[in-house]
Amino acid sequence: MLNIKFLLKHPSYFIALGFGVGLSKRAPGTFGTFLGIPPYLLIFSYSFSTQILLAFLFAISGIFICDQTARELKLKDPSAIVWDEISAFFLMLIIARPALNIFPIFVLFILFRIFDIWKPFPISLIDKHVGGGLGIMLDDYLAAFFALIIYFSIQWLFL
Repeated sequence: MLNIKFLLKHPSYFIALGFGVGLSKRAPGTFGTFLGIPPYLLIFSYSFSTQILLAFLFAISGIFICDQTARELKLKDPSAIVWDEISAFFLMLIIARPALNIFPIFVLFILFRIFDIWKPFPISLIDKHVGGGLGIMLDDYLAAFFALIIYFSIQWLFL
């Protein structure tokens, strides 16, 4: 069922599947996370309030887009849905403000992927007990939150 035909069947599916990246057989979440970088690079010079507004729109629309796509696929949190990774990492970049510096973006990327894959408590609790689009999005936002705590702790300790 997950193919180009499904991807193009509805705009929500196209967005939820990361414009096709979610169809990857290997590591769709990792590839989806990469897709959080281009929108950040496009808006990093905008005001912080504009950036946060865009991140808010990504998050709110994501709840509905991911919910609709998961319902169609009849799965709780399909790995092909990568909008949650895209939007959570996009917000991380806005909050961390690495500008165009590749090393901090790389560190943020690795930290986010660790928490998104590992899902320590309370991320695992949300992942198991919150359903629908909210659950799909929320566990990634919690992973981003914990990754940012580690990132800012590293900055505080070493810089």
